[in-house]
Amino acid sequence: MTKYAIGVDFGTESGRAVLVDVADGSIVATEVYQYANGVIDEKLPGTGIRLEPDWALQDPNDYLETFKRTIPAVMQTSGVDPADVIGIGIDFTACTVLPTKADGTPLCFLPEWRDHPHAWVKLWKHHAAQPEANKLNAIARERGEDWLDRYGGKISSEWFFPKVWQTLDEAPEVYAAADRFIEAADWVIWQLTGVETRNNCTAGYKGIWSKEHGFPPKAFLKALDPRLENVVDEKMSRDIKFLGEKAGGLTEEAAAWTGLKPGTAVAVANVDAHVSVPAATVTEAGRMVIIMGTSNCHMVLGKEEHVVPGMCGYVEDGIIPGFFGYEAGQSCVGDHFAWFIENCVPAAYVQAAAARGISIHELLEEKAAAQNVGEHGLLALDWWNGNRSVLVDVDLTGLLIGQTLATKPEDIYRALIEATAYGTRMIVETFAANGVPVDEIVATGGLPDRNKLLMQIYADVTGREVKIAAATQTPALGSAMFGAVAAGKAAGGYNTIQEASAAMARLRDEKYAPIPANTAAYDKLYAEYVILHDYFGRGANDVMKRLKTMRAEVRKG
Repeated sequence: MTKYAIGVDFGTESGRAVLVDVADGSIVATEVYQYANGVIDEKLPGTGIRLEPDWALQDPNDYLETFKRTIPAVMQTSGVDPADVIGIGIDFTACTVLPTKADGTPLCFLPEWRDHPHAWVKLWKHHAAQPEANKLNAIARERGEDWLDRYGGKISSEWFFPKVWQTLDEAPEVYAAADRFIEAADWVIWQLTGVETRNNCTAGYKGIWSKEHGFPPKAFLKALDPRLENVVDEKMSRDIKFLGEKAGGLTEEAAAWTGLKPGTAVAVANVDAHVSVPAATVTEAGRMVIIMGTSNCHMVLGKEEHVVPGMCGYVEDGIIPGFFGYEAGQSCVGDHFAWFIENCVPAAYVQAAAARGISIHELLEEKAAAQNVGEHGLLALDWWNGNRSVLVDVDLTGLLIGQTLATKPEDIYRALIEATAYGTRMIVETFAANGVPVDEIVATGGLPDRNKLLMQIYADVTGREVKIAAATQTPALGSAMFGAVAAGKAAGGYNTIQEASAAMARLRDEKYAPIPANTAAYDKLYAEYVILHDYFGRGANDVMKRLKTMRAEVRKG
């Protein structure tokens, strides 16, 4: 009898559920829920309370609604018997953190805290904790904390401890009221199973935890702020569960939400980027998976432990058991192109695209693809939303150089695509130079389906073949695979994620091979990119930061 697993992918704007045939990974049904409150970055819902710059919050009720709306929908669409669904897995954008009471109730659900911004979920792209991140990094360097090397020498403002510390700094009353600070990934598993668990993926990549050493020592946390000395024991947990484990079974309440059977196996939580790796067929070293969307996330496995400067981090067993999982990223890719379309394209181009019944992206891609490498005379730095790797600096900003009165929109569009490819090459070469080789790239996410020019440019710039994962919903598929592993072979699933990947993951026939002449031309342009990258990004000229500071001062009045 056919068995199924459900994967739920919690994204930035929406949640998606897929119902998957465990035998071959085919997606039987899918449903998306657009979050009612989306990304909260201007004012709190239902209030006039405005948020400061760099804030990004969410409403945890949107996560519950995702379960309540999408899972019943895929079950109804498919007609599958709930008894044949053997497991559920989830993945989440990270680091996304919320404060709760001891029973898991989010503080923002309580009337007394509803109007307080710090009581809400801090989304992954909440960057307002940069002052705390700066202080954390400085103190870690002063103390010679060796764990800092695991994260490329810097902890991001997006990660767990800076966000918690910001709450303590700016709203100590909220910090005091919170019994727990928890990743949203782990919180939704708590809601499904009634059991609080913490997964090793978010703990390792976002919470400065390692399998060998655990969390940073209390002495370091005390050096940050005496009130943080016991934060792990008082408001977190040292009991970390590993990917592939079963977190628990569906509670009666969660079963009622979803229409599934109570006790259905629920996998330990995962992260959207990391869970995509086995869903892209990668369970071995040397093959990089790039999740390409609004941002890029680069994942590669290694058998040995290496310190790689500027990486987001590496975690033993953090992606696939038995490997060190290395992560890097670019903060602005799809967002880069969307910014250009929304702000810089003349009406004549919009009208021309409409007349042909194509999107403005397709029109610009067509025009840009007609160019030879270097023909537009432009070079850009891909830092419109800061730099994640290898500089780990959210205060860097974008740069476009070479414009003349003859510059056209397609020139800039292509230059922005190339800039993101140069950023990826910087990451690939940094990995390779530090003992983590990258022989092949497997791409997934939204962009590979939408822009063939972009994919060819990535192959040409990196000099590596780029393959495409077959699944269009790779994170959700990966989550379903882990759901099948949580259920186990006896229930019709799998005992390891390697087994699940071999059976359930596929690559497409299409792939992109580097064109030697293009690669040779891009080598010259990339050399110029590196000069600009180091000049503006490594302290020779901090004009970007000075301009950003001036803007903030002027806006504050």
